[in-house]
Amino acid sequence: MERTFQIPSGDIALTATLHEPNQSGEKFPLIIICHGFIGSRIGVDRLFVKAARELTANGFAVLRFDYGGCGESSGDYGAGGLDVLLNQTRDVLDFAFQLDSIDPERVSLIGHSLGGAVSMLTASTDKRIHSLVLWAAVARPYDDIVRIVGERGYQEALLTGKTDHHGYLLQDRFFQSLNGALPLRQAKQFEGDALLLHGNRDDVISVDAMFHYERELRLRRRGRCETEVVIGADHTFSTADGYQRLIGSTVKWLREQTEQTTLAVS
Repeated sequence: MERTFQIPSGDIALTATLHEPNQSGEKFPLIIICHGFIGSRIGVDRLFVKAARELTANGFAVLRFDYGGCGESSGDYGAGGLDVLLNQTRDVLDFAFQLDSIDPERVSLIGHSLGGAVSMLTASTDKRIHSLVLWAAVARPYDDIVRIVGERGYQEALLTGKTDHHGYLLQDRFFQSLNGALPLRQAKQFEGDALLLHGNRDDVISVDAMFHYERELRLRRRGRCETEVVIGADHTFSTADGYQRLIGSTVKWLREQTEQTTLAVS
């Protein structure tokens, strides 16, 4: 079952789609998908739609949403800086925990690209998150987004207060907020298990980012970390083989996570 609705976040209406298995009377493990920079809950080549349906077929409920100013959500993307993206993620979590069909002990985040950094920053402070999956995650938000936008656009934002990037008016405040975002440092605060996947042909965010996250996560006292280089995959896992490797590993790992939690509380 799929249904689309809006989640309030301040004065912004976040458009979201909830996927639930057909079984009635059960509480399902929940996965929330956080999309990347100027992305949407659809994903490039329908990445998040396909992933949500595959995960639902394997017994998960999945909530995918558009950040403010993206997809069908209201607002302007990046207005208010990275803190607004973090607040919107928390508001989506708060909404999800009110759903009767969700098992609050089995909630995971999947974050792609900049959404990976946002997911890590969120999970490092929100103890409700049981496990974390990062797909081609940004490790250094300021450096990576400035590089993607380009030096010319970045300088324009500093001089005039904003720059036009593919039709999105990015404010200088957005870039400055990224400068203070340190997901690698915050990774040590996350106590749950993490799965990191990254394509070796990613020319947007280098696969090195995955290894930087791995190093920090393995220094923790609690929580396991597993990694996989998806051979032949680009930043959005657009090839059929790349996607199948990505979703296959993700489903397998998440099922193991939820089974472990079920055994622990039974």
